[in-house]
Amino acid sequence: MSMTPLEELRHSASHILATAILRLFPEAKLDIGPPTDTGFYYDIDLDHKFTAEDLAKLEVEMKKIADENQPFLRKEVSRDEAVAIIKQRGQERYKLGRLADIPEGEKISFYTNGEFVDLCAGTHVRYSSKLKAFKLLSIAGAYHRGDEKNKQLQRIYGTAFPTKDELAAYLEQQEQAKARDHRKLGKDLKLFHIDEDVGQGLILWTPNGSIIRQELQNFISEELRKQGYSQVFTPHIGKLELYKTSGHFPYYKESQFSPVIENESLAKALKENCSCAEVFARLDAVSSHLRDQVNARTGKETITADRVKPDAQLLDGFMLKPMNCPHHIKIFASQPHSYRDLPVRLAEFGTVYRWEQSGELNGMTRVRGFTQDDAHLFCTEEQVAAEVLGCLSLVKIVLSTLGMADYRVRVGLRDPDSNKYTGEAANWDKAENACREAAKTLGVPFTEEPGEAAFYGPKIDFVIKDVIGREWQLGTVQVDYNLPVRFDLSYIGADNQAHRPVMIHRAPFGSMERFCGVLIEHFAGDFPAWLAPEQVRLVPISDKVNDYARALLAKLRGENLRATLDEHSDKLGAKIRRAELDKVPYTLVIGQKEAEANSVSVRSRARGDEGVMTADALVAKLKTEVATRALPDKKKS
Repeated sequence: MSMTPLEELRHSASHILATAILRLFPEAKLDIGPPTDTGFYYDIDLDHKFTAEDLAKLEVEMKKIADENQPFLRKEVSRDEAVAIIKQRGQERYKLGRLADIPEGEKISFYTNGEFVDLCAGTHVRYSSKLKAFKLLSIAGAYHRGDEKNKQLQRIYGTAFPTKDELAAYLEQQEQAKARDHRKLGKDLKLFHIDEDVGQGLILWTPNGSIIRQELQNFISEELRKQGYSQVFTPHIGKLELYKTSGHFPYYKESQFSPVIENESLAKALKENCSCAEVFARLDAVSSHLRDQVNARTGKETITADRVKPDAQLLDGFMLKPMNCPHHIKIFASQPHSYRDLPVRLAEFGTVYRWEQSGELNGMTRVRGFTQDDAHLFCTEEQVAAEVLGCLSLVKIVLSTLGMADYRVRVGLRDPDSNKYTGEAANWDKAENACREAAKTLGVPFTEEPGEAAFYGPKIDFVIKDVIGREWQLGTVQVDYNLPVRFDLSYIGADNQAHRPVMIHRAPFGSMERFCGVLIEHFAGDFPAWLAPEQVRLVPISDKVNDYARALLAKLRGENLRATLDEHSDKLGAKIRRAELDKVPYTLVIGQKEAEANSVSVRSRARGDEGVMTADALVAKLKTEVATRALPDKKKS
């Protein structure tokens, strides 16, 4: 296995962590400890529950091991030797399973540092003394092999860097990330809610969060109209056969909700004279609830193949849609098209569903139901280049408007050694070349990454760096020659013959849930005025000016500005503090002088005290700021 120097360092840190664990907790059973994009972890089976104090002790032990300058030594062995080594170390509970994962004929190797020996393909640093800057960060639960049916292990996360300065910068970034955590801010600012009775990974958009979402939808919809898109609406479910045709069901079966079965089909199947084993053999998926019903009705006796009727179908049903594209394809195919009609651009804020494992769910950024700002373009092959550029320009407009100008581009290509991709190689070559040429026009660095393509085509992803330096993959554009083939799409060309269109998938936001989660953290809840759920709060100094404050409130709302009035009897300082905590962009302080002069004293979160201005001047200022979707010219620290 080839690793970068940083990956090698972090991989070595995970082995040093495991060495420390066995020194302090010799009864521990180890699973795996790989490097990650941000550090490393090790999964441990141990009755003792790790604590923060344990992490501190493990760090001290890791420092001792690093100072021992232990060499990392690699040794290749036979499979039988590997089994013997694992058993000798008393680590057969999980390591034998990991050994079985190694295909026959591949090299089997162990790495040794000091007294620690681990099944590992490598690579590592030469000596443990290379580990000079590391930190153990947290403890979490993790199911063995990520399967909820398996035992939950303890996972210790850590990170490592070549220098202490780099480690300090990373830890500072992590502290900032905690303060910006969208889950905490989302609760404090009443932006969204996740309820156990509704289901984990399913977002309830509260009134405040819904305003942000609606403003983003209005924004992108304006741009879509300029580019000639047509709005469509499609249902949340579709027939299973639709997703089999598209390929989404066979390719993403494990990450999809179980199909919904029609009752009459179930009844028919249960009447078939076949065992549940025979039924299951002819199914692609079946829910545990349905499995229980089949077991109860059919028993488990062995039935010969000649007793199984070929028309027996258990899964004549529906699925929650995993993607919008099959539905848009059916809209395109619902009427004939000439080359003069193309391109056809269909857009939808369509909600889709994925069965993410519970351990992978994370607030709004990893969910089970999400709404994509989705669109699918059907065009001639000659139009592909121009249409891809149009899609990319839309993503750039979105990012620049939101102050996310620091990004890189990733071109996801197929992995020639993988069989997960569908379609002819010639079409893939054309699609990949179109993505490469389009990426060159963006004027930013881009990388080509084999294996990152969708199963039906290559893609261009935008990887955005937020204000504290973290990267997020957001907007995407994909070129697809394959789904038009799978659905037998056509248009009539200038030669009066049928031709195959090319399909382009694009989603500038990616998903509304994830994008809003990233925006909350990017702005730390301090949204620009055009996005803020509450744009203006009026704060009267005393009840004597309430009538003027109410008249001004009506004026602001009449101008379509989101304004509220704080009529609590609290002191002025408390009211201003409340507006600060609610992150309202503008607080208007109103006293007797302001009421008599038809003015307000303006306080801005971005710029502080802006002085006194007339009500008309304030309205004009706010309307301009909202209409232009302006960003604050100075961020509050």
